[in-house]
Amino acid sequence: MSTTCTALIVPARLSQPVHIETIYASLATLQTLVEGNIEAITRGDWHAYLNEEGKIIHLPPNIRAGHLLRETGLYLAAIFCGNVVFLGEGDHGAEADAPEYLIRLAEELFDTQLAA
Repeated sequence: MSTTCTALIVPARLSQPVHIETIYASLATLQTLVEGNIEAITRGDWHAYLNEEGKIIHLPPNIRAGHLLRETGLYLAAIFCGNVVFLGEGDHGAEADAPEYLIRLAEELFDTQLAA
């Protein structure tokens, strides 16, 4: 069952701003946002969704998402390519709003105001 959630979206292209957006957290929506089949990274109370073939199909590297992941204490050797969507984890693995602390961290890292 899909639900409406507040997502933190980190585009790969630096010309596009990091932003929060209310989305219908369905597989189809996530695939549209990452431009293909999704791969999930789960850490504690959140998920990061990215294109599972991002490197293979030559999507641009997502430097900001990699930086945000490292700042959360997640050190992966992979280079993330394409857009990355962050959502929270609700009960029984259901999607939920991106955690407030993750949004605040993105605001600090990228010197932007995301939430009112």
